Amino acid sequence: MTTENSFNATPEELVGKSDATLNVTAPSDSSAAVEEVAENQVEAVAVETTADFSEEDAALDAEKAGLAIGDEMAEEEAAADVDKGDLSTRSKQELVDLFASLLESEPVQTLRKSVEAIKIAFYKQHRAEVDAARKAFEAENGEEAVFTPAADGLEIRLKELFKEYRRRRDEYIANLDSIKEENLKTKLAIIEELKELVNSDETLNNTFSKFRDLQQRWKDTGVVPQSKVKDLWETYNLHVENFYNFIKINKELRDLDLKKNYEQKVQLCEAAESLMMEPSIVEAFHKLQKLHDEWRETGPVANEYKETLWDRFKAASSRINKQHQEYFDSLKQEQMKNLALKSELCAKTEALAEQPYTSRKEWNKASERLIELQKMWRTIGFAPKKDNTRIYERFRTACDRFFEAKREFYAGIKSEMEHNLALKQEICEAAEALQSSDDWKHATEELIALQAKWKQVGAVSRRHSDAIWKRFRAACDRFFERKSQHFASIEDEHEANLKKKLALIEEMSAADVKVGGYDMIKEFQRRWSEIGYVPIKQKDAIHKKYKAAVDQLFGILRGSERDRSMNRFKERLQGMKGSDDKRLRNERERLYNKVRQMEQDIALLENNIGFFSKSKNAEAMIADIREKIAKSKQELQDTIEKVRLIDARAQEEGDKRE
Repeated sequence: MTTENSFNATPEELVGKSDATLNVTAPSDSSAAVEEVAENQVEAVAVETTADFSEEDAALDAEKAGLAIGDEMAEEEAAADVDKGDLSTRSKQELVDLFASLLESEPVQTLRKSVEAIKIAFYKQHRAEVDAARKAFEAENGEEAVFTPAADGLEIRLKELFKEYRRRRDEYIANLDSIKEENLKTKLAIIEELKELVNSDETLNNTFSKFRDLQQRWKDTGVVPQSKVKDLWETYNLHVENFYNFIKINKELRDLDLKKNYEQKVQLCEAAESLMMEPSIVEAFHKLQKLHDEWRETGPVANEYKETLWDRFKAASSRINKQHQEYFDSLKQEQMKNLALKSELCAKTEALAEQPYTSRKEWNKASERLIELQKMWRTIGFAPKKDNTRIYERFRTACDRFFEAKREFYAGIKSEMEHNLALKQEICEAAEALQSSDDWKHATEELIALQAKWKQVGAVSRRHSDAIWKRFRAACDRFFERKSQHFASIEDEHEANLKKKLALIEEMSAADVKVGGYDMIKEFQRRWSEIGYVPIKQKDAIHKKYKAAVDQLFGILRGSERDRSMNRFKERLQGMKGSDDKRLRNERERLYNKVRQMEQDIALLENNIGFFSKSKNAEAMIADIREKIAKSKQELQDTIEKVRLIDARAQEEGDKRE
């Protein structure tokens, strides 16, 4: 007689040759095969958990430099079995207390996912508190200040508990090998007892009772070394078959046992088929492993049902294993995609860290860009396990290098700002020394120079910026307010002076200079000079009017003088009546020579104008020469006129003699 437990299918046939599935359906010890794999998972989990927490520690260090990276994969794993919604409502103190309670009351090998969920919930709150503290610090001290989070006693306690948890896990894993060897010895002894049952002379009921007891003991015995699982199970299964073949069990009991086994395996097939509706592929896979455990522990069925039931159960298992394989294939693809995205973020972060920023504006803009890159990093899931730590360290190194360079820049800026503050304090002191001065012109020039110097001095710390500027501005405003008040008081006087000068010009226009002569003009000039300043906007216009009035007076006076001079000359000519022509000839010769000399003088002066026009700042000299030329030409005309009068007189005397 054979039993259902003598599987003909290989592990590869059952799981579709998938490296992502476990050989739980191999013809091996029902408890040993699954528990052996489970323990292998426990060992891997122990290492993974330690790595995760180390990365969390690294994330906290990076967070102090402006970087906070979430433990995304740990959150996914913890979400499978733990209701994190309950943990999210608990305080950090409650989470630490829960961790301590679980560590004392539960087997260490069952705590992994609960510990992960507690850790994630705790650090979400911790990060939020650190972010809030950082923002408050920067609002009070400025972005250039370096923020260092305060020590968190609860975080220290959490790390101590996690350290104890890892110690116990390591201790548990270290003891697994010796436990497996003891279990192997126990199961070999059970097989020996099975051999003896075949040759036992005891009653049937007693023998079968012992057989059931041996089966239960086999089931209760823990895992054995993986290398011994297959041979051990085949040997056990052989002697179980021998027991059913050689022990004299009555057919009624045999049929009842086979029927019970059939019903149980039908239920296992239905349960395996229903797993296709399970939302979580990972959960469905784990449940399938438990169904395989139950299948191995279930006794044989009638031969006519054995293959049909096994094919049905294997088909359902294959579908679940295929889904599980596809899930992990897609997970690998997603992780490779995440690796590519994170590599790109690393390259961008490294480029930011290598730029030679020279101003606070450039650093602030680069910091905003880096914060955006960090936010993008948090939205990307884990990379493949072999690359995840490496890519994280690359990103963290680039961020640390950026923030270290930023700290060095602001340290230099701080020293420069302190120097700038000292310079601006000196400027304030100089401005305050001038604010009470009455030397309006000199003080104004000095303050304007100080304002220009202020603009050349660089920035100071935001903490002192407003105060030092208000101090300097107050000193400048004080002086210019006094100056404005001073000059406002003389505006009325300037307006009165303007009216006086306009009245004087009117008086000059109406004066009879022919009567007053040069003394009258000198008196007008004296009175003009005694009148004070006029408004600056009217200065040029009023001076132009005054000059025109003076020129007019001199023109009138010169015209009357010429007339008198010509009249006197005519009288002299009349006095020569009846005299000889010698006196007329001598006078004419003298005047003629004067004309020639004056023509030469005028030509020389005009030539000098051409020479001086090439020189800079020669306007006043040229104007003086032009005035001399005009006077000389007028005198030349007068002299020529006198020569003509002499010629006319000589002609008149000649006519009389004829």
